[in-house]
Amino acid sequence: MNFRHLTYIENNLEEELPMPNIGVPGLIIILIIALIVFGPSKLPQLGKAAGQTLKEFRNSTKEIVDEVADEFKLDDKEADSKKKI
Repeated sequence: MNFRHLTYIENNLEEELPMPNIGVPGLIIILIIALIVFGPSKLPQLGKAAGQTLKEFRNSTKEIVDEVADEFKLDDKEADSKKKI
């Protein structure tokens, strides 16, 4: 895996991930089932918890990609300096 490939991955992580194409009827069914199972008082709490979890996951994934990209940059610099010698 080279630096260009990592840059491509890093740039695409910043874009929003596409939502699966479930459609409006599927979304309505999911919401009705969630309303029945959890009740109207718990749905906002569950939504907030799910959002925070996704945010943490995305941030940690970005940090890992950044670390790997930085290491490849260092490796490229070391390789270039060895070629000059």
